[in-house]
Amino acid sequence: MKLLIPGPVTTRPEVRAAMARDFAPWDNDFRALNARVKQRLLATAHGDPSTHVALAIQGCGHFAIEAALRTFLPPGGQILVPVAGSYAERMVRLAREAGRVAIELPVPDGTHISPAAVAAALVANPGISHVGLVYSETSSGMIHDPVAIGEVVRAAGKRLILDAVSAFGALPIDVSAHPELDALVFTPNKCLEAMPGMAFAVTSIARLLQSAGNAGSWSLDLADIHAQNLRAGPGVFRFTPAAQVIASLDVALDLLDAEGGQPARLARYRANAAALHEGMEVIGLHPYLSRQAQGPIVLNVAAPNDPAWNLQAFVDGLKSRGFLISNFYNTATPSFRVGCIGAVDPDDMREFLAATDATLRDMKIRNRAPIRQAA
Repeated sequence: MKLLIPGPVTTRPEVRAAMARDFAPWDNDFRALNARVKQRLLATAHGDPSTHVALAIQGCGHFAIEAALRTFLPPGGQILVPVAGSYAERMVRLAREAGRVAIELPVPDGTHISPAAVAAALVANPGISHVGLVYSETSSGMIHDPVAIGEVVRAAGKRLILDAVSAFGALPIDVSAHPELDALVFTPNKCLEAMPGMAFAVTSIARLLQSAGNAGSWSLDLADIHAQNLRAGPGVFRFTPAAQVIASLDVALDLLDAEGGQPARLARYRANAAALHEGMEVIGLHPYLSRQAQGPIVLNVAAPNDPAWNLQAFVDGLKSRGFLISNFYNTATPSFRVGCIGAVDPDDMREFLAATDATLRDMKIRNRAPIRQAA
């Protein structure tokens, strides 16, 4: 079964095999493994060990996003969140439920976040200390620009929290070039093609030291995690980790290096997205975004305007043919998502397109046009 979702993704056999060993998280061999993985992640983010550190936290990406919000914003602190999809909406909720003030900047569906709009919002709300940006918005497939937005944030004297959960490992990021960045947050089970169960943040050491005591949570406190690392060493966890996930990530990073690193992985994902976009049009379906706006992580396809259409039946039909996609909608008008990431290539995309065409025929879908034209 190939998982064509934005994560967890299809993984290589070597990655899955690394999960088969039992580990004692407090054993010195595992501590060395964990420390090595974090060093490799820091290098992938182009972080300088004298100024930045990679920290691990148990759980999914939302855990690390909330930890970053709690750590770097004091209670009552204000963060501007450009809302261009459901993952930005989740950041807003995480901030508010942590007792921080989230100010939403609405972004029209199918458009990129405007740096000028961010700058204007910061001028209009001088109490804002941070901007929260989703790099790759997998609800729509849009990719936003952390370089341009980071420049605006830096010019305003503000700080940035970057959700790179579905970006890191494929889309470029250089934390050393972003002094405004407090935290770059990501997980292993997306573009790194490893397993779920852990989350990571590459953060500024100076800002961690300045932020001690903000979190109001022992579990979700990046400053406390860093303090523990300083006391006991970088391979030590405060609480029991998903040790096998760390082991699988070490192997996945070997595979990333063997492929040619981030640029090569991005090239493969772009080829996947191009094959999907073109192929959907050939079989009469309509991608949700134009080819110019389409990112390389996930492709949304407008649901057919046919009375026989049923998303779950469609998902079940694809599953019987060896492919699994998301079985829920999260765009303004109904569209189904197909992930372009994971251990898959354009040939897999072409096989998926054939499965899509066959499933629609089985469902007796006669009108494949969308409810409305793509954004």
